[in-house]
This record gives sequence, C-alpha cells and structure tokens, in this order.
Amino acid sequence: MNIGRVIGTVVATRKDERLIGCKLMLTQPINVDEEPVGEPLVAVDTVGAGIGEIIIYTKGTAARHAAEKLQSPIDAAIVGIVDNIDLYRDLIKKN
Repeated sequence: MNIGRVIGTVVATRKDERLIGCKLMLTQPINVDEEPVGEPLVAVDTVGAGIGEIIIYTKGTAARHAAEKLQSPIDAAIVGIVDNIDLYRDLIKKN
C-alpha cells in the first residue's frame, strides 16, 4: 500500500465497459512529509475520497480485488482515507 493525495477527478464518458460505475480520481503519490513523489496516477475510488484528502492506495491485483472487479483494467484503487499519521522521526535511519 502507498499514500497519496487526491488532486482531482477524471471523467471519461467513453471507457471500457468494465469501468462503468467506477469513480476515477487523480492521485499524487506523496512521501511521509506529504511532499509529491513521482507522477500522478488515476485510481478507482472505493471509499468515497474527496479532493485534497490524503489516502491509502494499492496497485495491481490488490486494486482489482479492492474494487471487486477482478476482470477489469484497474491498476490502482483508493482503499482508505488517512485521518492522521504519527511519525517517530528518531526511528528513521539516516543515510
């Protein structure tokens, strides 16, 4: 699982029929300091996330399971909305 922030929505009137009924959200992966890392991705929302929220997302087969659409072309799914992150920085190894 990974953390990210919902930064927008994606509306696709024409799409694979197995995606009909799926809410598509543009998700920016973030690190533990809530800084963007990598490129944004489109994820199927399974929990009702909103723009600006920090979320937990999963990729690959786990994403299809989360969306309960095993035969669909889903690469990423939002599976949780983060309420709080408690980070103990003294436990992080420094390089």
